[in-house]
Order: sequence, then structure tokens, then C-alpha cells
Amino acid sequence: MQDPFVIGGIPLSSRLFIGTGKYSRNTLIPEVIARSGSQVITVALRRVDPESNDNIVAHIPSHMTLLPNTSGARTAEEAVRIARLARAAGLGNWVKIEVINDQKYLLPDNMETVKATEILAAEGFVVLPYMSPDLSTAIRLKAAGAAAVMPLGAPIGSNRGLQTKELLRILIAEVDLPVIVDAGIGRPSEAAEAMEMGASAVLLNTAIATAHDPLLMAEAFREAVTAGRKAYLAGLGPVEEAATASSPLTGFLF
Repeated sequence: MQDPFVIGGIPLSSRLFIGTGKYSRNTLIPEVIARSGSQVITVALRRVDPESNDNIVAHIPSHMTLLPNTSGARTAEEAVRIARLARAAGLGNWVKIEVINDQKYLLPDNMETVKATEILAAEGFVVLPYMSPDLSTAIRLKAAGAAAVMPLGAPIGSNRGLQTKELLRILIAEVDLPVIVDAGIGRPSEAAEAMEMGASAVLLNTAIATAHDPLLMAEAFREAVTAGRKAYLAGLGPVEEAATASSPLTGFLF
């Protein structure tokens, strides 16, 4: 199936991005990566400690594209500083911008996110900003140099699914950038639905990490994302209000 997906000059065959948080043990991470087929993994810089015996990055295979995130940043200035530290630490030039002031729902500050994106894109970063799904903000992020936009499906870690579905549809239809649905997806069926809508990819962590069997759940999400993308490419049939027969109602044999 010819279906190219390129971000920051890197061709990706997997449209499932994963995270590194909440696992019962870090040694699960390479196994989850293998079972999920993911090629991009996000990690908070504050969890990277080169002097630790259990440095999180040591558990990530070298073929993976690292997506450091600016978790903990409350302003654009803080996000920019974290991104620069991540690059200086050898984590590459990809960055997921997270600027969050709301400590109850952990909703992103879109205005500060645009500011950080503009600064970092000008410095050569491949910027993937986490955002509340707002069309005007997405347009500003594109103008600022974002490589993709990452609107939330529901609050981080909630496993509540696609609560922002109609807003996501608008972004997918109107923004000429990859739309990666990030946060809130709790079930493989929800990941498949996001892909059926035309999302370029999904990023999730909690749904896999907190599953009874994370490895099997990683496989389930891999298959769901693939199925959803295939359904989108195939073109979903029309939705009808009334019933329509699958077979003609004339020409019966007696």
C-alpha cells in the first residue's frame, strides 16, 4: 500500500506514536515498541538522567525517532529552554511542545504554544505542538513553522476517547498539515475512528501503559491504526437515514 507519511524529512511506515510514562517497569518499553511497530516515541526531558542506572533513554532502541516533550513548561520561554536542553543533551531536533498552566485538566495554552513554535521552528527544530483543537490556532501554528499539529482528543491520561471529534474533523479538513490526535484515546476502536476520520497519526501512552497486558494492547493499537487508515483510504460508504437493500428487490424466483 503506497501511503507515504513524512515528518521532518523522515519517512514513517507507522502512524502510531507512543510514550514512555506510567509503565510498571522501564524494561517493558522496548517490548512495547516492538509489538506496537511504532517508530516515534515521546519522552519528558525531566525523566532523562544520564547518570541514573535506569535512564529512560537507555531503554529506547536506537532506530526510534525521539520526540522530547516540554512537559512542565508553563510559558513559551520555559518550553524553548527545555527544547534547547533536550537538543544539547543529544536527543535530536524533534520536539513536542507542551505549555500547560491549567493543573486540573492539563489543557494546553494555545497562545504560548504558538510563540514557542515560532521560536523553535526558526532554530531548525521539527516542532509538533500539542494544542486544544482550534482552527485559528492551527492556522497560526502552520504559519509559525509547525511540522504537524497535535490536537487533544480528551484530557491527558483520561482514556475518555474522542471528546473533541467535531473539532478534530474541522482541523483535518481545513489545515494543510499532518493532524496527529494526541491525548485521551483509551481504546483501539477510538484510534481506528480517528484514523478513519483522516487523522495522519495518533499518539497515546496511558491506554497501553495502564492496560492489564500492555504488550497485547500495543498490538491491538497497531492493528487498529492500520485498519483505520486503510478504511480512510478505501473511502467509507455513505450514511443513510433509511434502509437500502443490499440485493435488488425485483426478479424473485418462484
